[in-house]
Amino acid sequence: MEKVLSQAEIDALFCAAQGESAANAKPLYQLVEAWDLRNTGMVAGEQLHGLNRLLEGFARSLTAAVGAHLGDRFEVALVAIEQLAYRDFLARSAELTYYSTFRLPPGEERGILQLELALAFPVVDVLLGGTGKLPSGARDITEIEEALLADIGQLISHELGNALRPFNVETEFERRQPPSQMARIMPPEEKVLALTFDATMAESKGSMNIVFPSGAASGLLRRMRAELVFRRTSGLPLHQQSIGARLLQSAVNLELASPAIAVPISELLALRPGAVLSLRRRIDEPAVLRVAHRNCWSARAVSSRQYRAAQLLDEIASRQEEDTA
Repeated sequence: MEKVLSQAEIDALFCAAQGESAANAKPLYQLVEAWDLRNTGMVAGEQLHGLNRLLEGFARSLTAAVGAHLGDRFEVALVAIEQLAYRDFLARSAELTYYSTFRLPPGEERGILQLELALAFPVVDVLLGGTGKLPSGARDITEIEEALLADIGQLISHELGNALRPFNVETEFERRQPPSQMARIMPPEEKVLALTFDATMAESKGSMNIVFPSGAASGLLRRMRAELVFRRTSGLPLHQQSIGARLLQSAVNLELASPAIAVPISELLALRPGAVLSLRRRIDEPAVLRVAHRNCWSARAVSSRQYRAAQLLDEIASRQEEDTA
């Protein structure tokens, strides 16, 4: 009967052929896991910087637009840019909250706008003529409050679309979504891009979250990357030339002085008008030319026509580098 070797026996034979013991041998196989595109990282360093700048501009425009709509103080500030699984976003949201969706044409993908009720209720109160106070007790929003918040949602979606228009991203506000329907909008394991903002009113403060699905977020970041490459390859040399031309017209502080000299305090206290203070330096020893308070050259004081001048002798920086080497 033919004997069938197990995997452990096969590994032992290979180890013996290579002069290794089975105990010290490295395994001949590795754990392999399935790769899911939705779980890959999306935001690189340059993209994060550009996205942060774009969203800060969106926060400023939203502050002005919503404040004008409410006729009251309304300040929006960017708090965080995160990548996380959709289920984790839902898990950290309160049980009672305001959800709505917005489309991302031309496709069928949908983003999510979430407002804490600590923000939603004061907004409604101001729209109804109040001062922006929270109601007593925990409750869900009514149909009238839902209609008023839809106007705010459309305004937020409009300002978001304006901010993303340079990257060919459009947003169209849809409607409020009940919490029971939120689990069906995206797969739970999908990695989303979550943008968190703090909104402050006269008497209250709350958070606002905007969530992009992985496909829309990847497309936005891809366009941002292309924009960064374009600016780096075409705009940067001209920008450098402009900076260089301005620097050539600028002025810096220039000083020709003796190096630091230690003088006893007793001699300083004995100074009187007409006294001579010995600096213990030869008259022909070079001075130091300082540029913007930095010692750059050893130099000699000379004259050039009717002006005082400095004759450069030796570069101090290069001498220090040679000493260090």
